[in-house]
Amino acid sequence: MQPLSGRRIWFVGIGGAGLSAYAQLARAWGAEVGGWDRVETPYLRALRDLEVRVSPEPEAPSGWEVVVSTAYAGRIEGRPREELLAELVSLRRAIVVAGAHGKTTTTAMIAFVLDRLGLDPAFLVGGEIPQLGGNAGTGEGWLVVEGDESDRSVAALWPEIAVLLNVDLDHHTTFGSRVEVEELFEQWLAHVPQVVRAEELEPVTLQLAVAGEHNRRNAAAALAALALAGVPPSDAERAIVEFRGVGRRLEAKGERGGVQVVDDYAHHPAEIAATIAAVRERGAGRVLVLFQPHLYSRTAHLAHEFAQALASADAVCVVDVYPAREEPLPGVTGKLIVDELSRVRPGMRVGWAPEVEDGARLLVSWSRPGDILVTLGAGDVDRAAAVLLGAAA
Repeated sequence: MQPLSGRRIWFVGIGGAGLSAYAQLARAWGAEVGGWDRVETPYLRALRDLEVRVSPEPEAPSGWEVVVSTAYAGRIEGRPREELLAELVSLRRAIVVAGAHGKTTTTAMIAFVLDRLGLDPAFLVGGEIPQLGGNAGTGEGWLVVEGDESDRSVAALWPEIAVLLNVDLDHHTTFGSRVEVEELFEQWLAHVPQVVRAEELEPVTLQLAVAGEHNRRNAAAALAALALAGVPPSDAERAIVEFRGVGRRLEAKGERGGVQVVDDYAHHPAEIAATIAAVRERGAGRVLVLFQPHLYSRTAHLAHEFAQALASADAVCVVDVYPAREEPLPGVTGKLIVDELSRVRPGMRVGWAPEVEDGARLLVSWSRPGDILVTLGAGDVDRAAAVLLGAAA
């Protein structure tokens, strides 16, 4: 019998990267599944045969077990999504990848290698893995998932193998200091039998298909976890060099008029600096960035750090903050970062355009053949690609 047989699970926020994956695995493990979301999303394509309601406010039918995305917590009664994830991890030999930066890519690398070596993994990843056909896998082998510190829910996951990539203060409404983040991770790791601490590893020297020093470090962590899972290092190395990445991570969107367009999910200063450095590895003439800050709290706390990271580009246009789950804060807009950029790097070409489409058009007006235009952010800045490619020089 499948472990979730006889359960009826309704996912509130089913169109998100996380819950859409949970829904696929829950269905494969025997549950009847349905859900609600505010809008149609690409992640719903894999669930099109399920009952999915799309409406302005969360809803759930009676008689179902309701699992609620963090984005809709407090708006409808139900079980927090992290409780279900903890249950799924407890039902299978599991590898959990955590840390401020690189979780999605490293989780995907591990799942990809296991798949290519015929080890039939299950996986839950916060982005599309084109080579694996989506953001979830339902195999019978290891379960590979991301652990999220933003709501402290990683502490509820007790896998056989844990990977801690790095520690950084990225969620300012949850943690008061970096020390608090460190304490959470150490409390979690104390319960895990086998641990990979990626910051103690050297980056791989393999010729990867994904660019950037950060990805060479992600690969080192993935290979260490795979070794603990019993995968021969030579086999793992042979497979990992074929990994071509995750959607919205250095994703090539197209080229027009000699101008390339790349999209990346980077939304923290460390990630932005790493992404710009990785793009420069491609030998671009210039790197022009369209950045959409994510969360008012993060923008308020890290405006100067964002400016320092963005200053490594050749030109930057900043649009307004993508609010996600937060209410606006007085005086906090994307222009805070523009003003900081002007101080950090006087004379740099910097633009402020509150709307994404206006920012994209401004970036195009600056571009010339040989440039790479990069959209950065965890919100919906990726929609700018259509404008950039439609009007690129």
